[in-house]
Amino acid sequence: MNMDFVRSCISDFDWDTQLIGIRGPRGIGKTTLMLQYIKQNLSKELNTVLYVSLDDIWFSDNRLVMLVDQFVKHGGKYLFLDEVHKYPDWSIEIKNIYDDYPELKVVFTGSSLLEILNSRADLSRRAVMYEMQGLSFREYLNLVTGTDFQIYTLKDILSNHLEISQNILKEIKPLKYFEKYLTKGYYPIFKENNRLYYTQLQEVVNTILEVELPLLRKIQPAYVVKLKQLLYIIPKFRTTNFWLADLFYK
Repeated sequence: MNMDFVRSCISDFDWDTQLIGIRGPRGIGKTTLMLQYIKQNLSKELNTVLYVSLDDIWFSDNRLVMLVDQFVKHGGKYLFLDEVHKYPDWSIEIKNIYDDYPELKVVFTGSSLLEILNSRADLSRRAVMYEMQGLSFREYLNLVTGTDFQIYTLKDILSNHLEISQNILKEIKPLKYFEKYLTKGYYPIFKENNRLYYTQLQEVVNTILEVELPLLRKIQPAYVVKLKQLLYIIPKFRTTNFWLADLFYK
């Protein structure tokens, strides 16, 4: 697991909480974040750590609660569960794990469509949920240029904006990268293969529409076609509006 670039939100999460949920769209970096946390903080006690992806075929004939029971009996302390939304009755079993093994710390990731309040087991009082977003422009700059720009609060910017901007300009010219960030910089998958970025992005959208919406929000498949048509129309509508606005302005 490469540690050259680590998302800033890793320090925002309270990893000492007994049950943490990380929600976000596919390709946003949830799995990488978990594995980096393990390497960064738990490398000296890996025999107490278990990482499991719940879309593994092994779970077609095995239950998570039985695996966890054996894990805890053998000294397990940290459990990391990936893709929980692909496991039937995930919320019920995680609730049971939370109640039955209070000494076990559990982190799980799932789709941005994951319902916690409306799940069959009420995890809202148990799980601390975090929403993981795509790369900020600052993170994008750090990733592609090798810089290490820190987070500035709004108060810092309002009181020291000249000093901050001058320090940044000594390192790079931000506008040089801004257009690339807007077109291909939000999802970290651009680092894997820049030429296939839009193909991978289309796969993310199709997975959300064709798999996650029917599975997690009970959307009828017939409406998926209409949603795709809507997504196709929106950018054309925006382009037409911008063209009319530009014509009116001229």
